[in-house]
Amino acid sequence: METSLKVLMIGSDRKLFEEGSAVVERIKGYGALVEELHIIVFALKSLGFTDKRIAPNVWIYPTNSFSRWLYIYDAASLGKKIVLEKKFVRGGSLITAQDPFESGWAACKVKKRWRLTLEVQLHTDPLSPYFSGFLNTLRRYMAGRVVRQADSLRTVSKALSQKIIATTGIDAGKVFILPIYVDRERIENAPVSFDMRSRFPWRFIMLAVSRLAPEKNISLALQVLALVRNRFPDTGLVIVGSGSEENKLRALVKKLNLEGAVAFVGWQNDLASFYKTSNVFIQTSLFEGYGLALVEAGLSGLPIITTPVGIARELEHGKDAYIYPADNAELFANGIVDLIENNQKRENLRFNLKKTLESKLLSKEQYLNTLKENWEETASKILN
Repeated sequence: METSLKVLMIGSDRKLFEEGSAVVERIKGYGALVEELHIIVFALKSLGFTDKRIAPNVWIYPTNSFSRWLYIYDAASLGKKIVLEKKFVRGGSLITAQDPFESGWAACKVKKRWRLTLEVQLHTDPLSPYFSGFLNTLRRYMAGRVVRQADSLRTVSKALSQKIIATTGIDAGKVFILPIYVDRERIENAPVSFDMRSRFPWRFIMLAVSRLAPEKNISLALQVLALVRNRFPDTGLVIVGSGSEENKLRALVKKLNLEGAVAFVGWQNDLASFYKTSNVFIQTSLFEGYGLALVEAGLSGLPIITTPVGIARELEHGKDAYIYPADNAELFANGIVDLIENNQKRENLRFNLKKTLESKLLSKEQYLNTLKENWEETASKILN
């Protein structure tokens, strides 16, 4: 599958410096598609990372910035140097940015200096009204500029592609869809090491797997739980994840008198046991680019109740999942109660969603072939 293409990637995934991590293995697969793959990673100098070769033709470089506010400048400077020293040539090279924000802005500076073609990846929805706050407002501005300078734009869903095209006016021919690769067989065959019902004292267990960030709207899950427990007091919620909202959420647990009904368990390596021995997966996000946790839960055979975000927008309410607006805790609670009272409905959702997801997911070979084809097509758009 290897081609003579040279690729410069800019992103922020520091797990690339963790030997044997899943992202390292994934990146090695990308390296097999090209002659050389060079990856710049935003990282503070205090972390102590150094340049590293993770495969014969794959290198990673930390920016070693003194401040996060210097990430863009440092990544752009490093990128310009790599392109020169590694002899990138127009038509046989490209830059790919892992987001249209800081990574994309740095990539645009490298593109401008060396007139290489640029692919920009879009995994979230910067056009959502919930994509707010000072930093996200700045990122929204960045995305508007970066998307227009991209030679190709890779999105994770049809809905997100259509929204970007309609809003920005970007040429639809520059946009292509490549969902996040999901190893379906690994998830479906993952062994269970413990049963949630033996670990937690509730008869019916709701599961949320998420960063504890404002846009994930976990407070809605807590409100839903409080309503459900009015009917079924032996219901509990397990929250897998961590983040800036944890203290606020713990305070809300006390306010809603849910002590003893909610478990914050942090990030976990063994998600299979959580997915496969809970009763329902709840996703309350205000926006998602894709929704990987929902897909993993669905492939694990867990019925889903969710807001209409990411891949959930491609599912059928009542058939694949229960889908409700993010501002209506009562609808969510009624949906949970319906699933508690109707085992057959839970089974139907489990079966239908699994089949729907299996029909939508690409095999690893299909994913890599599609990625390679887009890289080659993007590189061929030689800039004068």
